[in-house]
Amino acid sequence: MQPNSRSVSLQTIFSEFPLAFSPAQIPDIPITGIAIDSRRVEPGNLFIARLGGSSDGHNFIPAAIERGAAAIVGEREMVSTPVPYIRVENSVEAVTWLAAAFYGWPGRSLIVIGVTGTDGKTTTCNLLYQILLAAGFKAGLISTVNAVIGDEVLDTGFHVTTPDAPDVQYYLSRMVAAGLTHVILETTSHGLAQHRVDASQYDIAVVTNITHEHLDQHGSYENYRAAKARLFQLLEKTALKSQGNPRLAILNRDDSSYDYLSSILHELKSADSCSYGLHSNADIHAENIIFSPRGIHFDAIDPKFRIPVTSPLVGEFNASNCLAALTAAVRGLGMDPETAARGIASLTGVPGRMERIDLGQPFTAIVDVAHTPNALRVAIETVRKLTDKRVITIFGSAGLRDKEKSRMMAETSTELADVSILTAEDPRTESLEGILEEMAIGARSRNGVEGKTFFRVPDRGEAIRMGVRMAQPGDIVVACGKGHEQSMCFGETEYPWDDRVAMRAALSELLGLLGQQMPHLPTNE
Repeated sequence: MQPNSRSVSLQTIFSEFPLAFSPAQIPDIPITGIAIDSRRVEPGNLFIARLGGSSDGHNFIPAAIERGAAAIVGEREMVSTPVPYIRVENSVEAVTWLAAAFYGWPGRSLIVIGVTGTDGKTTTCNLLYQILLAAGFKAGLISTVNAVIGDEVLDTGFHVTTPDAPDVQYYLSRMVAAGLTHVILETTSHGLAQHRVDASQYDIAVVTNITHEHLDQHGSYENYRAAKARLFQLLEKTALKSQGNPRLAILNRDDSSYDYLSSILHELKSADSCSYGLHSNADIHAENIIFSPRGIHFDAIDPKFRIPVTSPLVGEFNASNCLAALTAAVRGLGMDPETAARGIASLTGVPGRMERIDLGQPFTAIVDVAHTPNALRVAIETVRKLTDKRVITIFGSAGLRDKEKSRMMAETSTELADVSILTAEDPRTESLEGILEEMAIGARSRNGVEGKTFFRVPDRGEAIRMGVRMAQPGDIVVACGKGHEQSMCFGETEYPWDDRVAMRAALSELLGLLGQQMPHLPTNE
């Protein structure tokens, strides 16, 4: 959690708590912060002990008290503690409400736009951010890449998930203090399932798509889809706001999730919905779509307007992302469509999203975050349109995920790319050799030939080197799976890693240039 100088009465923090708790009488003691990690407790903090998959936070209550915790929240029966103990039914669910109360319910002072989906979340968030700036709004952004508060940019972590609830509320409070009026909050399925964003006070909810991902976390596609749907259910939990409360859900008419999400929204009493898509059955749709290596152009069509939209982003999926952002701005915020189109045109790129790395080589090198079967398919189909030469992909499959995903990733690349180089991508505590074998099984199931159309290279740096060395003029080499991320996990250790640095290092070596050094990973030892 970020440092702060606040002090709020424990009674105030629980005064609007929407869940059951005991004892009924909360002591009037000052609280200086919310902590969910006993190692980060500071004097006067409220420590919240949570039950987790691998640990029980209640075991760390003595350590939290020793570090100066003024009170404890948990869900287990405790005989006695030297500081006040408040028992709740679910401490994981409680964190977001307690953090929001501690920071003065910042979401109530902002128009909060949530964006969820398997792919395209970060790009859609950045498109919306540029649209809001183009309209003259004082806007903030909380994404899996960073938090943007005015001129300040804060790192939100190593990997692609929504920050913990205390951090989300801290960022929102900083935005209120800075005089911002709007915020775009990238909202992952993990963040929704773990209740990190329940008290964020959403006004507009956008979904990009829902495809095969995180089944290890959610157990099934149906559970994963239900976790995403919670974003729309949270619209009903939003308190009335003096600045307005659209309570609008925005769905992708082209995605298989549309019927399911529509049925969820039909049950909600206070949320409206509208759709976007590339076909005329959507409320706002695209016509006359033109794709080129320089970007995309289309006409956005609504019963009330027809507006040309141009973006330097490439690919059909980015046309969909642009429509999602435009629909949120026009339908959700009542913005002028011409202003929305101007904001879309101003976004030149998103870090790690189809990001070109050019050191003068005679082929195209790209880094993209695609780490799901669908995203990998979209990435390869997109770059296919940029060349009539070969496409060489470099990718892995994260450890502690379902084996089906590993096979699907390799199947997808083998079907669509000319050469697939299978490598590491956050193996964590799982055997990298085992992951690569699962991927090889997937490649062979699509008639891939090891040593000819696909290769296993455990070290990601060596895999990227191989890709650029085999590239011929006009080819496209695309490293997928990491994008903007700044680390890779082996065992339980995060090692510094950036695909863009690795690609520049490999290109520098190939071209005989002085440049960045290849990051070191344990697979290189």
